[in-house]
Parts: sequence; structure tokens; C-alpha cells
Amino acid sequence: MNQTGDVGVLAYVDQPDPVPALGMVLVQIAVAGVNFMDIGVRQGMAWTEMPNPKILGVEGVGRVLAVGEGVAGVAVGQRVAWVYAPGSYAQKIAIPADSLVSIPDGIDDKTAASVMMQGLTASHFATDFYPVQPGDIAFVHAAAGGLGLLLTQIIKLRGGQVIGRVSSADKEAAARAAGADHVIVDTEGKFVEKARQLTGGEGVHVVFDGSGPSTFQGSLDVLRRSGTFCWYGPVLGGPGAIDIMSLPKSIKLGYAVFFDHIHTPDLLRARSARLFEWIGEGKLKVHVGGIYPLADAAKAHADMASRATTGKLLLMP
Repeated sequence: MNQTGDVGVLAYVDQPDPVPALGMVLVQIAVAGVNFMDIGVRQGMAWTEMPNPKILGVEGVGRVLAVGEGVAGVAVGQRVAWVYAPGSYAQKIAIPADSLVSIPDGIDDKTAASVMMQGLTASHFATDFYPVQPGDIAFVHAAAGGLGLLLTQIIKLRGGQVIGRVSSADKEAAARAAGADHVIVDTEGKFVEKARQLTGGEGVHVVFDGSGPSTFQGSLDVLRRSGTFCWYGPVLGGPGAIDIMSLPKSIKLGYAVFFDHIHTPDLLRARSARLFEWIGEGKLKVHVGGIYPLADAAKAHADMASRATTGKLLLMP
């Protein structure tokens, strides 16, 4: 990106190959993941301390080309994945060795790249931030998106029920295929009455909301007594100042950040291995909604921002 702005600030250019410094590894990128975070960076909501021009992207899969000094346990030719390495919209990248995870032979590149950011986020939400218990009823916004599809499946794996909200009728099938027990098609924030009917008037145990301020009040209203509100997704903005004594029904409200799920290299590798294990066992299925040449990153951003896509969007160098 040459400056902050719309997709027109993105350019496909040649730059010198990166060189792995102490503790770093040079990787040939096979697939890069596209995330709402990338749109936020492009719009000036993050990485403001990093001068322009800069390379977007934080997630991907590739093969090790060279190993820098002081690196152990990573070999040339090894297939690796990562979830946070700025500069991933590229053909090559230098990454700290501690940020890499090994990929099992049975997991292909596209699948691995699709679950690093969104899979680890979904894992955090349903196993750590709010450990879903059998019989719990969860409300999942954007249930047909890349995160929503994975989150729905993990909730079901843990014995919970899912009420999913999607923005259009053509997304309903994807949410149901992921295991959603009920799907509400809604674009105007009028999901509360239907969701409460589905729960016998009680409300849900937990709501996962990354849809921005427009759904905040509805998400409060859809909770039962002592329910949990998981707020995420800073790109669409926050709900504004909150008077804690105005929160209803003794609910618990928190802002979930997936880095708290993987705050050490050991946790990163353990949580990633669990995702890969679920995939290998057929318990977690990945839906890739779009694959774009790296040169078409601007189109990928435009399509994601339009909310017309389902599943994960990927770039192929």
C-alpha cells in the first residue's frame, strides 16, 4: 500500500528479496490469507507507526528457503504456516522462527492458510474466552463468513447449539452446512425476537458479535440472564462509551483478542496442531470462498468489504 485509502492505494510491484536476520527464516509463500484486519490497515486503523509504502497481510503458508543464524528446529524445504507476520502479500517473506508452525502432510496449503487467523480466533472464542458446554446455545453473527463457519463447527464439536445470522438468503445454505441449528436472514438488526422465540424466551448463553456498532444493542438483548457477550473485530468500530451499570441481566461483556489464546510459541503450535487434528479427522471443514492471484489483492479487498462472499479468501503468489 502506498498510502491509506480505498483499494486504489494497492499496487503490485517488484522489491528486493528479504534477507533472514538473526532468529528469522526466509519463506517462499504459496498462499496468503486475506483478513478484515488487512482492510483496517489499508484504511489507516492499524500499523500507523509503520511508514508507507508497506506490504499488507499477516497470514500464510509456504516452504522454507533459508534459515538465519540462531534458528533451531526449522529446516530448508519444510512446509510451514503462520498467523502474524506483516508483509505476507508477497512471494517471499522473512519471518521469526518462533512464529512458524509445521503443517502435517495430510493438510494442503490452502486449507492450512485458511485456518490460521480465523481458526485460531474461533478456537479462542469457543474454548477459552467462553468454553462452550453441552447444551449451550450460541448466537453467531456473520455465520457464513470464514470465521463464522469455523466458529459454528467448533461450537457444535463442544456440544453446543448455534443460531446463526446471515445477511442474505443465499448464505443460509453455507451456515447450515457448517452445522447451524437455526439461521436467521437479517440485514436490519431485527434478529432479537426470532432468536428469543427459538430459545423459549430465555435468550442465548453467548453471543459472538464482530459486526460493528449496528448490532451491539441487539446482541445485548438476545442474551439470557448471566449470558456472555464476546465482542471482536475492530475494523467496523466500537459501540462507544458504556456505562457499566447500564448493562442488563448480569451479563458479562468482553473484547476477545486471539493473541491471548496463543501468547507463547508453544501455545501457537499446540492450538494449531489441534485445528489440524480436527481437520484430519474430518471434524472441521474449511470453506474457501475465493482464490485470487496476488496481483488482484485489491479485488479481494473489494469483494470482502462488499459482504457478498462466504468462507475464506486467499491470494496465490
